[in-house]
This record gives sequence, structure tokens and C-alpha cells, in this order.
Amino acid sequence: MNPQPRIGLIVPSSNRLAEPQFQKYAPPSVGVHVTRLRMTGKWHKPLNELDNAIAEAAAALSDTNPGIILFNCTANSMEEGLAGEAHVLEVIQKASGCPAITTGQAITEALKLLRLKKLVLISPYIEKTNQHEVHFLREAGFEVIHDLGLSLHGGDEYINVTPQRWKEIAMENSRTEADGYLLSCTNTTMIEVIEDLERSLNKPVVTSNQAALWASLQKLGVKARPNGLGQLFSLA
Repeated sequence: MNPQPRIGLIVPSSNRLAEPQFQKYAPPSVGVHVTRLRMTGKWHKPLNELDNAIAEAAAALSDTNPGIILFNCTANSMEEGLAGEAHVLEVIQKASGCPAITTGQAITEALKLLRLKKLVLISPYIEKTNQHEVHFLREAGFEVIHDLGLSLHGGDEYINVTPQRWKEIAMENSRTEADGYLLSCTNTTMIEVIEDLERSLNKPVVTSNQAALWASLQKLGVKARPNGLGQLFSLA
């Protein structure tokens, strides 16, 4: 382990919440370093067309000597299924020489730890993006019994949905047959309502940044755990 364990984050250029949330919830002993990529919204491209940009970002992050590099965009990491995700990991690892993980992988590992199979999926995304995530989760062995995308238009609208509103939306879309709830997207305030929502639903709740931070700490071997992030961190 490095003298100071470090997480290297690759985030979409428009993302304004992943970095402050990692800084807030990561244990004080863990460094968080960020590089941005134009890869969502009007900058969206197929993953293979982002290879050079991803490699450049990963190589730059490697200069901070991170113990893990996290490709932290749920939609992009799930968009082309497990094969697309594996390709992103290969590009990062080859360019940086560092271990790597994606948000999609972090989420599936979190869901497995919590033994969740039947999911309600909620996101700010348009229907097409939501369906990419449904297909990714199905390929990874999960069943999405209900999904809702809010069809919001980009980061400015994503960040304006309050934690209380995310709770209300989840409650409005609760399903008794669900094992748990996945609130997807790294550029949202969802993380702030996890424990309140778990109490109301009496089911585990996984969010993108919560799962991404949890998986990163696991890979780093960091035992310290933040408060306020729900059942996932209580089991880890």
C-alpha cells in the first residue's frame, strides 16, 4: 500500500458532485485526485472513440501514484455492456500501470455483497440510457423489475434535484417484490439520502458514488468507513 492510499478519479467534464462527495465521505487518510473528460452530453462518443482520451487521463493520474483509478461515469461504463466495460479497464490499466475499476463494476460488486437480485432502478437519464443500464445489469445477473428515468437534460438539471426529491421519487416507485434500490448517476445528490431512504423502504439502497467509493476503498485495503452511507458500508 502507498504511504497515503490514493484514488484517481476520471469523471465527465460537466460533473460537479462526484469530486466534492468523494472528498466529503472518503476517510481523511485517503487522497482523492481528479481528471476530467469530455464524454457526456454533446461530447458523447462510443467508448472505442474515447480510447486515446481515456488513456491520456489515466496516464496523467498515474503521476499521483494512485492505488486505484476509477472511471466514474455510470452511464458510460454500462453503455456497451460488460465487454465495453472490460475494454475501458484494459485501456486504463495499460496506460497507467495502475489497477482500475469502473462505476458499473463497483455497483455490481456492491449489489452482490448485499445479495440483491431484483432491483428498482432510478436515474435522471433519458429512456435510452436507462435501458442501456437495464441491459448491463441483466447481463451481470440482476433483474430490474421496475425502472424510471427522469429524462433530464444534462448536468445542470441533474444537480438541481434535491436529496428530498430523490427520496420522494424512490418512495413513489417502490415495489414490494424488490430486494433493493439502485439510484444511478454520479452527478446527483442521491448519496445524501441513502440512510433515510433505507429506513423508509426497509430495503438496501445503492447509489453510484456510494458504490464507487466503497469499491475503491476495498481495492485499496482501507478499513476505515465513513458514516451515513447505509447498509453497504455496514457490511464491508
